Formats: sequence, C-alpha cells, structure tokens
Amino acid sequence: MKRLLAAAVMAWPLTATADHLDVIEVKLNADCSVDTYLQIARDFNSEWASAYDYRSEVLLPIQSHNLECLYWVGRSKTTEGFGNAWDAWVRDLKNPDSVAAKLWARFGKCGINVSRRGYDAY
Repeated sequence: MKRLLAAAVMAWPLTATADHLDVIEVKLNADCSVDTYLQIARDFNSEWASAYDYRSEVLLPIQSHNLECLYWVGRSKTTEGFGNAWDAWVRDLKNPDSVAAKLWARFGKCGINVSRRGYDAY
C-alpha cells in the first residue's frame, strides 16, 4: 500500500497542467493614451488571438516598482499552445497585409516593449 501511495504521489506532478503566461512590460509613447493601447489589445484579441486560443489582458499598475509602464499578460492553455501561436504570429508578420502586421504597426506606434517574460501558471 505504501508503494502504491508513493507511486501516486510521485506521478501527480506529471499529470498537472499549467497555463502559459506571456508578460510584456510596455512603455507608452508620449502621444499614445492608455485608451488607445487598450483598443489595440481588444482588436488583437478579437481579430487575431482567438484563432490561436490566446487571450490577453492589460494590467495598469497601482503599486509597482515601475509606475510608468503597463503590463500585457497573454494566456495560453499550454506552453506548446503559446509556441504555436508565436510561430503563427511570426509567420503572419511576413505579410504586410496580414492582420498581425497591421496590429504590430499599431502597437509600434503606441509604445515600446521594455521586457518580456514567460511563466507557467498552476
């Protein structure tokens, strides 16, 4: 019985699944408002991300080490799912008429990515 319990405890972490979080710290340009950035993020979710099971939200800091930046938090069900979405994004950027390229141009006019991190969330 002890061996069966030990095997179950050891196998449990292997069955856990985690969401993948894509966290980007963004500094807005002086001529871009938070409302403008939020609209781009909404358009990103509805026009591109939903096809890849990716969903983003924007965090505005109230208390943080950096109150000048906002934080993009994208979520995929798995790291593999994030990788598939990333591959599609990079592929789509090669076509200047694609939705991704048009969104990327809007993001570029609005702000600059300061840092990017990835996390597994359990």
